[in-house]
Amino acid sequence: MPDKIIASALRTLDITGTAIDAVRTAIGAGPLGAALAEAAQLILGAKGRLIVVGVGKSGHIGRKLAATFASTGTPAYFVHGAEASHGDLGMIGEDDVILALSWSGETAELADIVTYSKRFDVPLVALTSGAGSTLDKAASVTLLLPKVQEACPNGLAPTTSTLLQLMVGDALAVALLEEKGFSPTDFRVFHPGGKLGAQLTLVRDLMHGAEHLPLLPEGRPMSEALMVMTARGFGVVGITAPDGRLVGVISDGDLRRHMSPDLTAKTVDAVMTRAPKTVAPTVMASEALDFMQTRKIGVLFVVEDGRPLGIVHVLDFLRAGVA
Repeated sequence: MPDKIIASALRTLDITGTAIDAVRTAIGAGPLGAALAEAAQLILGAKGRLIVVGVGKSGHIGRKLAATFASTGTPAYFVHGAEASHGDLGMIGEDDVILALSWSGETAELADIVTYSKRFDVPLVALTSGAGSTLDKAASVTLLLPKVQEACPNGLAPTTSTLLQLMVGDALAVALLEEKGFSPTDFRVFHPGGKLGAQLTLVRDLMHGAEHLPLLPEGRPMSEALMVMTARGFGVVGITAPDGRLVGVISDGDLRRHMSPDLTAKTVDAVMTRAPKTVAPTVMASEALDFMQTRKIGVLFVVEDGRPLGIVHVLDFLRAGVA
C-alpha cells in the first residue's frame, strides 16, 4: 500500500511538472508572455479594482488570487459567477477590470458577467485554455493556457488545470507588484498580524528607548561602566563621544578579554570595542535578527546619524514572534 501511494504521488508530480514546463514555454517563447504583459498594463492603467470571477474549482483559485492581488498592492475583489447574476454584478464598476477564470471558457455561470462587461465596456481578461471559446472571444485579453493532462486518472478532477491557473495568476500578481515598486514596508501595511506581520515589524517598533540606554561618555573609569551594565541589564554599555556619537561598546566579552586586578581603574576607552556593529531604526526586524544571529551578537544599539536612539536584545525579537 505505501509503495502504491508513493508511486501515485510521483505520477502526479510528473504530470504537473510537464504542465509547468508547458506554461514556461508558452510565456517565454509563445503568445502567453505577450498576453501577460498586455493584461498587466491593462490592470495597471485601471482606475478601479481588479474583479476576479470564477465558479467551482476555478472559483476557489480565483478567491486565492484576489487575496494575493489585494495584499500586494493591486486592489482586488472576488465575485462568484453565480452570485453575480443575483445582485453581485453591482460590485463591478465601469473603472474596474475583470479577471475571469474558466478552464473550458464555456462556464455557463459567467455568461451574465461577460454580457455585463460588454454592456458597460468593462475590460475583461480571460484565464482559460479554451481557444475560440465564448470567454476567449469576449475577452479584451486572453491568457491562453496550454491544454494539459489532469493528474486525476479519470481526467475529470481539476488538478493540473487549477495549478496552471494559480501559477499564471501568481505570476501576474508578482509582475504587478514589481511594476508598482511595492516594498516590504508597503507589504507590512496589509499584513500587520501573525508571524508575517512580526517579521515585517521595524526595529524601532521593538527597541528600548533612550531612557533605557546604557551609555557613558569617553574617559570614564571602568568602575562606572560596570555599574551601568549591571543597572540597565543588557550586558553592555555604549561609549559616546562629546558630540553624542556612539564610538564604542563594552560587552561581557570585552570584560573577559581585559580581566586583570586593575580593570576597574582603567578607562572605558582602553577596554571598549571601537566602531561597534549597530542597526538603523528603519530596518525590518527579520533582517536585524538575521544580522545578529549570523554575527552571534546578543544586543545591538539602534543608531541614527551615528547617535544611539535605542537598544534591542535578541530576546525582544523572539518575544515578538519574529524568529
